[in-house]
Amino acid sequence: MPDTPETIIAFDFGLRRIGVAIGQQVTNSSSALETVANGESGPDWLRIGKIIREWAPHRLIVGMPLHVDGFPSETSELVSNFVAELDRFELPIETVDERYSSVEAQAVLKSQRARGLRGRISKASIDSAAAALIAERWLKNER
Repeated sequence: MPDTPETIIAFDFGLRRIGVAIGQQVTNSSSALETVANGESGPDWLRIGKIIREWAPHRLIVGMPLHVDGFPSETSELVSNFVAELDRFELPIETVDERYSSVEAQAVLKSQRARGLRGRISKASIDSAAAALIAERWLKNER
């Protein structure tokens, strides 16, 4: 763990939306923030920049999609390109295995809904919850 506890921003890259979450080493926890649009013209870099300026993270964490066998998925190259573009913010960037993060996020949200803790579950809320799980994976296995 670094000398000073870090704040991180985690991303769950998707072809339509990118889930975003904040993580804190002080509390060893994360929270879903929002989703950022992604499409044919690429990610909404203005929004991503605003989030990074607002939260002033020490590093960025990006979920890397892998197959069950650990080999890169079809989306891995797109995620690698996204990671390369994140370099513009001049922060350390790490990737973590994101296998099953969206499935886990959906299960967590369904459980919360069943207990009356939340309303309707949107695809955007699943994406940002998946980013929170990615942040938690990094926090749990921090260097």
